[in-house]
Amino acid sequence: MRLLVARCAARYTGRLSAHLPLATRLVVVKADGSVLLHSDGGSYKPLNWMSPPCTTTVVAPDDDAAERGVAEVWVVQHTKSDDRLEIEVHEVLHDTSHDLGVDPGLVKDGVEAHLQTLLAEQIHLLGDGHILVRREFPTAIGPVDILARDPAGGTVAVEIKRRGDIDGVEQLTRYLELLGRDPLLAPVRGVFAAQEIKPQARVLATDRGIACLVLDYDAMRGVDDVDSRLF
Repeated sequence: MRLLVARCAARYTGRLSAHLPLATRLVVVKADGSVLLHSDGGSYKPLNWMSPPCTTTVVAPDDDAAERGVAEVWVVQHTKSDDRLEIEVHEVLHDTSHDLGVDPGLVKDGVEAHLQTLLAEQIHLLGDGHILVRREFPTAIGPVDILARDPAGGTVAVEIKRRGDIDGVEQLTRYLELLGRDPLLAPVRGVFAAQEIKPQARVLATDRGIACLVLDYDAMRGVDDVDSRLF
């Protein structure tokens, strides 16, 4: 992993256009080729990024850029689309590389892990006719909790949380964006599943076309007698 702290500007073109004006930022280049631009805020979410497969080329600035103080330009080109991220580096403040080795992956806490196992076993909770494809479906930015197929053969990606908040919806959104680039999977529908989903998270999920599913942990384990409930 390469960590670069630099005064830089960036421009993203392709399916959308976005611009980051000149500022000091952290540029992260991962071993899988992904490039992420971070500010000193905004939690874990990058300001802009390019997911693999992509290639990064460092080129000299043209005359106009050089006059603006650009020392070098990073051109990050996606190999399967026209998406391109161009980073104009004005000044490098820090530049280091580290070999992180093989990561064992995220180990979920007991309840989340159990919810994932139970939902995989009771995939019908997504709706009649759904079929489990795989748990912990791997992607370049982390594993999707559950990948399934709906009755029409469409792909369904499920993110599972104990308490569903906005961060969980953002996480699922990134998975959907990445999975949707795979022609063997696209189009991909998202389901945000949790024991409790906060109202703000539900609004955001609905706005992005993501379905919400409230999971009853006790009922899924078979320790809750639904016939004895008053409500």
